[in-house]
Amino acid sequence: MPYEGEANPQDRRVASGARLLAEAAALKQFSRRKFLAGAGVSGVLAADMLLTRQVQSARQMNRILPVADDFADAYYPDASWFLFPGYKTSWEEAQWILNSLRGTLNKRARLAAVGYSNQGLDIDQVVIAVIEYVRAQKLTKLFFYGHSFGGMVATQVAARLLEIHGVAVEFIVLDSSPYSKHDVLDQSWFDGVVFLYERGFRFPSTLRGGYELGERVIHKDERSWRQIIDQTLEQLSPIAPSSLLIQSESAYIYHFDGLRFVDKIGSAKMAYIGNPRDRTVRYETAVESWAFAFKANMVSSALQTQNASPAHASPGWNPGIYRPILEELLDEHFPLPRGASRVTVF
Repeated sequence: MPYEGEANPQDRRVASGARLLAEAAALKQFSRRKFLAGAGVSGVLAADMLLTRQVQSARQMNRILPVADDFADAYYPDASWFLFPGYKTSWEEAQWILNSLRGTLNKRARLAAVGYSNQGLDIDQVVIAVIEYVRAQKLTKLFFYGHSFGGMVATQVAARLLEIHGVAVEFIVLDSSPYSKHDVLDQSWFDGVVFLYERGFRFPSTLRGGYELGERVIHKDERSWRQIIDQTLEQLSPIAPSSLLIQSESAYIYHFDGLRFVDKIGSAKMAYIGNPRDRTVRYETAVESWAFAFKANMVSSALQTQNASPAHASPGWNPGIYRPILEELLDEHFPLPRGASRVTVF
């Protein structure tokens, strides 16, 4: 006999049965379509994680990424452009930039981009990748294109190649490249990224979405909404640079000292192109600093990418603006044999 206040066993069985009936009714109401949709989303996420892991594992080392061009490959087998990508630029975007400029650059040399390792930016390893490619392809003439902070990397690599391997670079294009950390706008954000990185904090990939979108919205004045969405989605894709690489790039910019490479790049010619409307790099101080420090090498610092959008280092988005500027530079400082410039190659 149950104690006072204790439920009767029969009552408990009735309550339990009622609960089961209610749960069964709720389960019946649960849409099969919702279940399949949930299962599908889970499958997509799992596949994306697997693909991301595979792509990232294939990018553990620096790699030189050639961009095929029949004309350049045939007529300039011993010369090559090397594009040094900018901050957070993927291997695929670097090749896209080169392809956008192909009709101008291929009149002097073949095309290749430097793919940075997702293990982090290591200049010594970049130099090794470049010199191994130079030797394998039997190159005797090198042209460097420094895309944004890639101009810093291009300058240091040129100095190392000459010092260690005796290999000289003919030309270095600095596209909106900062000369030092002081040229980077949003200093408080930039200082914070480097502070965390140098204290061992690694930015979780799961938080990249909000971070990437937020950074681009801050610079909305120099990007369309389409560009914001496209660039954000690219950073969330499996091909995006790793968080470790991005943080190491930040630290590299933070500690870069251009004075270490003055008089170390031999007779290499340098040219700076940029945009006064740039909201990522302070154009005025950057161009003045490069021109002053490398005055023995600088052949042009007045050409501007007016009307480019985004204003900062955007040849892939604005090839129609960049190509005439590059043609002017190359025709003046690396003239082709008479009549060659009239050959249609793209």
